[in-house]
Amino acid sequence: MRFDVVSLFPDMFRILTGQGVVGRALERGSAELHLWNPRDYTQDPHRTVDDRPYGGGPGMVMKVEPLQAAIEDAKHAAPDSKVAYVTPQGRTLVQDTIAEIAAEPGWILIAGRYEGIDERLVERYVDAEWSIGDYVVSGGELPAMVIMDAVMRLLPGTLRHKDSARTDSYVDGLLDFPHYTRPEVIAGARVPQVLLSGNHRAIARWRLRQALGRTWLRRPDLLERRGLSGEEKALLDEFIQARRDAE
Repeated sequence: MRFDVVSLFPDMFRILTGQGVVGRALERGSAELHLWNPRDYTQDPHRTVDDRPYGGGPGMVMKVEPLQAAIEDAKHAAPDSKVAYVTPQGRTLVQDTIAEIAAEPGWILIAGRYEGIDERLVERYVDAEWSIGDYVVSGGELPAMVIMDAVMRLLPGTLRHKDSARTDSYVDGLLDFPHYTRPEVIAGARVPQVLLSGNHRAIARWRLRQALGRTWLRRPDLLERRGLSGEEKALLDEFIQARRDAE
């Protein structure tokens, strides 16, 4: 999979590409990353990349000519890739959307700065607009990194265990179950006995009950959208009753 990122701060991506999931995907060749800096396309001595907005008001807008040239070169280098603008006005990403993104051969991500980019560039080039949440950060670089990390972990061979991505939170519409490792006892708190039993069916049932319970406690909206099977409803009822008995 190919990512091309149009950014005024390409050096920010070094922290992502040299380590972790993204670094592994790039090293193994399951993904590639190319960076395009609009500042390289400026014609004036000051390498100006911002301009005043029509209509007045605070802030600046990314200058059209260098941004457009960078997008054009990225499209020429990756003709099969779609273009996405990372913006607070975009569609809020969820795990299903990440899977849709991962199914494409490539994406050109526009990391906006200042007050954003000229709307005419959005209309001309952009196929999708994405947001990572209902808040604002200083630029599109961090959201672009979040998107790439979320997508690349779904690519075959990126994660060390083939089932890791399938058991993540949100993949099945639920939050993840709690995890435990050694030692068996920490400050008097023990690992749940079922996880030590070796009974894989009982462990799977316990994990599903915990995932359902956590989702009910923390994100009930996910359960409303997802719905529950008869078995899942029974497991959730068990979780709720156990909490009431413990109170």
